[in-house]
Amino acid sequence: MKKRIAFLSVFAALFVLCLGLGGCGKKGENGTLTVFNYGEYMDMEVLDMFTEETGIEVLYEEALTPEEMYTKYKHGAIEYDLLCTSEYMLQRLMAEGELQPIDIGSMEYADNIGDRYWEFARSFDPENQYVVPYFWGTVGILYDEDKVKAPVDSWDVLFNGEYKDEIIMQKSMRDAYMVALKYLGYSLNTENEEEILEAQNLLIRQKPDVQAYLVDEARDELVAGNATMAVIYSGEAYLGRQYGLENGRNLKYVIPKEGSNVWLDCWGVTKHCDNMDAAQKFLDFLCKEDVAMMNFEFIYYSTPNEAVIAELSDEDRADEALVPADDAMDNCEVYTVTNEETTELMNRLWKELGAE
Repeated sequence: MKKRIAFLSVFAALFVLCLGLGGCGKKGENGTLTVFNYGEYMDMEVLDMFTEETGIEVLYEEALTPEEMYTKYKHGAIEYDLLCTSEYMLQRLMAEGELQPIDIGSMEYADNIGDRYWEFARSFDPENQYVVPYFWGTVGILYDEDKVKAPVDSWDVLFNGEYKDEIIMQKSMRDAYMVALKYLGYSLNTENEEEILEAQNLLIRQKPDVQAYLVDEARDELVAGNATMAVIYSGEAYLGRQYGLENGRNLKYVIPKEGSNVWLDCWGVTKHCDNMDAAQKFLDFLCKEDVAMMNFEFIYYSTPNEAVIAELSDEDRADEALVPADDAMDNCEVYTVTNEETTELMNRLWKELGAE
């Protein structure tokens, strides 16, 4: 999922005002699309280019998290036509009948999306009918090569007791348990209570070695030299490495050999959209090489657009945070929605872990 926290766009307030005045959504020569995305997750010039090319106006709103997006969408004050969110939230929306099928075969540029990413999407959209991949990434370890005792290739470095008070874990329930579950050899989507309890015990034993549970701040702590390693999202790892070099830090990112999470942000068309032709034109436009390159250079997260990947520098293609090696992905999984009992169990255990 998209992890970089951003500020809500002023477009949200302007759009609500337009609705109140009436007629604002009818200005486009060929109609209007209402698009919902994460903050700072698209080059705004792309929207102007799309309108210029198609005559379709885009009303654009942003959210901070998948949960915020879901709440605002379900509240129904605005009928969004398209939204971009994380795989588990898209799965939830699909199960609730909130998304329409997309005729991906009719899209001219959809073939720019590599087969690997359509396969990732099949974990929650089995027939590739409802979503179009946008950005993706992994969760791994960003570490200071000058401080570790040996090259890092395993989650074991977080649990072997050799780095007391030098570890930053993710302040995220699923990501924290994912690390423990994958280290123990279990699926990150397990619904087995014994496996989850085993992961809990491991995280409790690890806690004295954990300096802090953070999200995006983890990157900054490593850049500042305040920690040796952190569980981090690949997009943040890429930025961390760049900032680290500027500050004399030799930071490296690795996907542990036991496997990890592959997160996938995708676009879906909501049941409220009554102009599917316009919606598919928008999705196809995002798949064009030049447009996808603009968004990649704006965001610098891993792109599923292979036409863009082919144009990257040798340095970027060799960066595990941007283009992981095929074998690094062998044991990785996409999050899926767990049953209610498992979710309640993990919520309870997460609170207990925080209270330890």
